[in-house]
Amino acid sequence: DRDVYPMNDYPVGQWDYQLFYQENLERAIEVFEADTYATVKALFRKGDPNGLGRPAMTASVRTEGGWFGGAEAAPDIPADHDVVTEADLRFYAAALDRNGFFGPDSWYLNHDANETYAATAQNDGRLEMPVLFLHGKYDHVCQTVATNLAEPMREYCSDLTEFTLDTGHWMAQEAPLEVNAALVAWLRASVPDAWPKLTSGG
Repeated sequence: DRDVYPMNDYPVGQWDYQLFYQENLERAIEVFEADTYATVKALFRKGDPNGLGRPAMTASVRTEGGWFGGAEAAPDIPADHDVVTEADLRFYAAALDRNGFFGPDSWYLNHDANETYAATAQNDGRLEMPVLFLHGKYDHVCQTVATNLAEPMREYCSDLTEFTLDTGHWMAQEAPLEVNAALVAWLRASVPDAWPKLTSGG
């Protein structure tokens, strides 16, 4: 969205953070692993309506010298328990302490391989089966509501259902009831054979 991300200021828009991983993978890992618990707390945040129409924090990672404004570690901020429980935070942090961030961060080094693999998809990548997509209205990085980012999906899915939820990136954690409601509505309408048949009686 060039209204939000002018080319001169944000040449790759909100995807700047992905180039940071490609250019500075060791630095990204070092900062995230300096305090994994603080990193998880900082990243698991609910969507903020005030961010609509403003550049996402991911758009300035390289110009700021890295994540968290170029700091040596994630800031120690209060957990957002509307998105993640304390028990889950501890679980995620412990898993990342054991395994590190190399695997998760390396995802952003795999674009070429992913593109090559996608080119082998059957039916030229077109999906004829029922497909459900849930938009996060306040997911300011993967913004699919106020942009044309979802248009290729609409072109390649012949039986597509879309719902928009008032959430950020961590949709399932932020609004589990709404996510489940959308799943049930879609299953009943689009995949009725996969939904249990109920019979009335008394």
